[in-house]
Amino acid sequence: MLSDETTISSILNPIISPWYESIKTPKKAQEQVFNKLLIDYAKTDFGKSCGASEIKDLESYQKNFPILDYKSLLPYLVKVREGDYQTILSEDPDYWVMTRGSTGNSKVLPATKTHLKQIFSCGARAIINYALRKKNFEVFTGDILNLNFPSAVHDMTVNGKKVTFGYSSGTYARLNPMFDRVSLVPRQEQIDALGSGIAKKQWEKRFELVYQTALEKKITATMGVVPVILSFARYVKRKYGKKPSDLWNFKALFCTSVPKIQFKYAPVLRKYFGSAPVIEMYTATEGVFAQQLDDLPYVTPNYDSYFFEVKTGKGIKMLHDLKRGEWGSLLISSCMFPRYNIGDLIESAGKQYFRVFGRRKVLTLLEHRLYRLFLGRLL
Repeated sequence: MLSDETTISSILNPIISPWYESIKTPKKAQEQVFNKLLIDYAKTDFGKSCGASEIKDLESYQKNFPILDYKSLLPYLVKVREGDYQTILSEDPDYWVMTRGSTGNSKVLPATKTHLKQIFSCGARAIINYALRKKNFEVFTGDILNLNFPSAVHDMTVNGKKVTFGYSSGTYARLNPMFDRVSLVPRQEQIDALGSGIAKKQWEKRFELVYQTALEKKITATMGVVPVILSFARYVKRKYGKKPSDLWNFKALFCTSVPKIQFKYAPVLRKYFGSAPVIEMYTATEGVFAQQLDDLPYVTPNYDSYFFEVKTGKGIKMLHDLKRGEWGSLLISSCMFPRYNIGDLIESAGKQYFRVFGRRKVLTLLEHRLYRLFLGRLL
């Protein structure tokens, strides 16, 4: 660990400063991303069919490019697996990854070099921002609990060759160069060696491995899916009669993959992990889209990496143009897919703060509308 904070900041700033700049000028940042994406889309058969090379403004983009979801992507992904990646991608994918299937069947998606680079760089921002903001670099001096899903689960044929793939969280953890410098405990390869099942017994085997491997280590953080973090804490308490905060000195919890982290899960997490701050990240298999900027319980988008639209009750709006209280379905254009409806509902808290409050389901919409109707404020 370097002792000179100026030197540390100079190392970390290249990763974090583009995000800070994009928050100050989101319109400019989104225009830059938009123009870059159109160049990439023009290399694909799908983009050519939508006239990507002729599009100059947002209006024509929205008119010519349809909104996609996973179901509509499936015919193109079949062609990508057959070797025709340019049917919808501008790069040949390096890996394939799968979602947890928390809202249905698992989705299987490609991961290109550019996509992985964005996952790693944007994924590091939550940790770096926290360290710089708090001037607390201890999070880098210890190890991080690895509670990720296995990265080797199924085999499939891609362009005539057998390819093994697994859950995106484990795959990204295994490939992320940051974790060569900030150690994961246990290593992802050890997690994978226990098998691919995700039933209760398989998770308990993983939790026992994590516990035994980390027991004598200096653990300063954990990062991952909130329900798994909570399940691990309850396992340790049930089996060993101790809370994680009794065993390790956590500096922060970096929490992902479910809505309402600050409002629903943070109070429960504190019962097991003590006073360590809960840092929210809005991540998915498809990208790392936003992370918590400060102590306010909201996330702020990575405007320099992804292009964000929102389908509201009053039409399509740019995410950065939403006023406080406006909400709708998030549409994301990325290095892989244009205008992808990820299925999440997002609401503006003003000043580029947002919260993702659930999947687009009837019950979620009803709950949200009733809450707004009777209480008239943000959750």
